[in-house]
Parts: sequence; C-alpha cells; structure tokens
Amino acid sequence: MIYFRGCLSREKLKEIPQATQKLLEIANINYEVLEKEGCCGSVLLRTGFVEDALEVMQETYQDVKGEKILVSCAGCYLTFKEDYPELLGKKVDVIHTSHLFLDLLKEGKIKASWKTTPVTYHDPCHLGRHMGEYETPRQVIQSYAKILEMESNRENSRCCGAGGGVRSAFPDLSGEIARMRLDDAVKTGSRQLVTCCPFCIHNLKTAQESFGIMDDLHYDDIDILDLSQFLLLDLVKRPNHE
Repeated sequence: MIYFRGCLSREKLKEIPQATQKLLEIANINYEVLEKEGCCGSVLLRTGFVEDALEVMQETYQDVKGEKILVSCAGCYLTFKEDYPELLGKKVDVIHTSHLFLDLLKEGKIKASWKTTPVTYHDPCHLGRHMGEYETPRQVIQSYAKILEMESNRENSRCCGAGGGVRSAFPDLSGEIARMRLDDAVKTGSRQLVTCCPFCIHNLKTAQESFGIMDDLHYDDIDILDLSQFLLLDLVKRPNHE
C-alpha cells in the first residue's frame, strides 16, 4: 500500500502524515510513501485548469497504478476515486484514512480509549457532499468520544471556505466563511473540532489565528485536529507497541 500524503499535508501540515504513519506502524500495516510524490491534480481541476490537471494526473497515475492508495485528503480521495476514471479512464484503488481507521478498530489492530470530553466534527465538502461519506468518520470518533453536532452538518454542513480556489482568489471571503464555521463549532461547547481534510484544517486554523476572540466567542479555545491526530491522542496501543 502506498500512503499518498497530498501536497498540503506533505508541505505544510506535516503533523497529519506523521500521525497517520504512526498509526499505521502501531497497527503493523506495511506501507510506503513516494519519495518524489506528485500532485493528484485536484486543485487544478477545481480552479478550471483542466488541461494542466490532466497532465499532472497522467504523471501521478504512473506512480500509483496497480497499487492500493491510502489518502488523508478529502480532495485527493474524490480525485482518485471519481476524476481519474472519468477523465483519464484509469481506475485507482483508493481508500480514505477514515475507512482504514474504522477497519483497524473493528479488527482490534488499534483500540479505543473513551474520552469524557465531547468533540464536534466538520464534514469536508469533498468527502461529504461530493462522496456521501458522512458516517464513517463519525463511527471512528464515536469509538472514542461523544459527538456534539454543529447545527449545520452532513449534507447541510457549512463549507470551511478554502475550496474551489476561494482562499487564493478571495481571501477575505474565505476567512469570513471559516469564521462562521468556527462559530458553529464553538457554540457546541466542544473543545476539539475533528475533520478529515487538510484544506479545512489549514483554513480554519488561519481564521482562528486571525479572529481569536470575537463577540464573546473564544475561537482559540478549540483544538482543530485531523482524524489521525485525534486517534493518536488517546490511543491504547497494542501490547507489542507499549
């Protein structure tokens, strides 16, 4: 299995692949990473650079063809799962980390330690509305903690503001959308916000740093975590990994 880290995680949010790789090692999963990992092409596709995206996708396909691919990024998952077959005619055997983590929990390869502090979950657009994956991440989280749902969730979830090139083209709008999502999260009373997309994490954290405390809402009181980081916090390791 190849663990495809994704551009943003690989370059800026390295704590996500670090946590994921630690979990894979704890579960005794054999995997490799690509030393010269390319891009899946998602950002180019979503921003209209289709010809450039196809060129990048063709190159990346040569690196991953015939392999099982694990991804942390919701955008990578959508692109490999749907866009490669549709646009390239190439099927990729890809799973998102949330799917793997649920399987590992069911198989007892990683074990849950119940937390008394509830958390909230943010549905990434690419994983949720695009791929219909709402319950798998929640099932993983609910092995560890109670979920306090935001008022807008699942298919009605508010976007983080990063997707479709909005963060690059309209940074102020992107920041305001992220602030509204932080409002939703803080109002649940949770101290942790868990999600499954590095773009969501990056944009929400940027808004958190920008706004801090606003209208008596303490945005800096909530930790924003990838699902892998959340699992690693209180993971009960198997005996041979203690």
